[in-house]
Amino acid sequence: MITRSVKRLPVENGISGWEAISRRSFPVRSLDGHVNADWLIIGAGFAGLSAARRLLQLRPDDKIVILEASEVGKGTSGRNSGYMIDVPHNLSSNEYSSGTADATRREMAQNRYAIKFATQAAEAYGMSRETFDPAGKINAAATARGMKLNMSFGQSLRSAGEEHTFLDAAEMREITGSNYYLGGLYTPGAVLIQPADYVRQFAAGLSHEVELFERSPVTSLKRDNGIWTASVARGAVSAPKVILGVNGHVEDFGHFGRRLMHIFAYASMTAPFPADAFGHKVSGRDRWALLPADAMGATVRKITSGGQSRIAIRTKYTYDTTVALSESRLSKMGRAHRRSMDARFPDLKGIPFEHSWAGRLCLSLNHVPAFGEIDEGLFSACCENGLGTVKSTLAGMMAADLATGTVSRELEEYMDHRGPTRLPPEPFAWLGINSVIRLQEMRAGREG
Repeated sequence: MITRSVKRLPVENGISGWEAISRRSFPVRSLDGHVNADWLIIGAGFAGLSAARRLLQLRPDDKIVILEASEVGKGTSGRNSGYMIDVPHNLSSNEYSSGTADATRREMAQNRYAIKFATQAAEAYGMSRETFDPAGKINAAATARGMKLNMSFGQSLRSAGEEHTFLDAAEMREITGSNYYLGGLYTPGAVLIQPADYVRQFAAGLSHEVELFERSPVTSLKRDNGIWTASVARGAVSAPKVILGVNGHVEDFGHFGRRLMHIFAYASMTAPFPADAFGHKVSGRDRWALLPADAMGATVRKITSGGQSRIAIRTKYTYDTTVALSESRLSKMGRAHRRSMDARFPDLKGIPFEHSWAGRLCLSLNHVPAFGEIDEGLFSACCENGLGTVKSTLAGMMAADLATGTVSRELEEYMDHRGPTRLPPEPFAWLGINSVIRLQEMRAGREG
């Protein structure tokens, strides 16, 4: 018999603006009692929900149970910036695309496979364009260095035969209403999602075919006679096969220890402001989405609904060994967001931030997922390497294929890598990783 206690549970640092403006259509249901199932999925984010949908396609008669520690949309999946990106997006490098042309093509094929899966789910579950919008994205440059990075990225895309368009300062000003940017690089394949709405509507669509229990954090996981049992405060779920879709928390389940970097990304969202003539003059079109030309710069999105607009900005990162952050840390990052926001949109200085929050990314040093059968009947679909929307969707799909013995070219290629490499011991990892982050943020300059 194998028994593992879960070391730490997820913590919500601040209220995500995406979750705050989202509305759910189904009630919260917590586990009370013992349930037997064919499949147990732990985590109702991008990976867990995608694994459940893929299992329904492969094993439609099997009983599937999902356990979520918090509520759908409140965790990490509802805290990101909402970009499903098809082209390379390597956050651990100064340049998004740092691999060979063959590696770039393979990564794009995998990303598009996941986006196609998400698109089919969005159509099946009736998601609107406000929730799931295949509008593409812009890599925005505010410095000469950013312009060079965009040119280099464009060259990588051109070598792979990928469509892209360069934008000048006037075109960026027309889109955003801001004089801040020198230029941009548009790629059409990205999908923009309202992340909290997306996972909630995905979960609502699945709720007719699977059992979802929220506010049911797993405190221990044991295997006895080929059956896994996950215990929660007021019950348990037993199943022969388990898929972990818990991202960096896979370490707290006793796997991939000292092999994953836990990076906090910080974001803020404004209060609503009128989408009238003034709003368009100072902030451009109703909807746009900017990634920074430098990976350590600021991600900025504008959304509009019901005649009201908001701007969300994400910038600043820290490496931490804890899961909880102080209010003073969130306030400090909110002030940094204010400076970035005011530099870009000086006429919106009177619009306050309504929400500031942090989300926990999981990266590996060698930029590979924490994936595979990690114990008999226990499968990991974790470590999204900074692109949780797409990479976690793909990991959930691939975990379902692996666990059911489904053979595919996509699974074969996805598994064609070594596992995550070991980190240096603490405190050297903390000092080294945070020093690299600070250096890269300084180098990004006005891109942040």
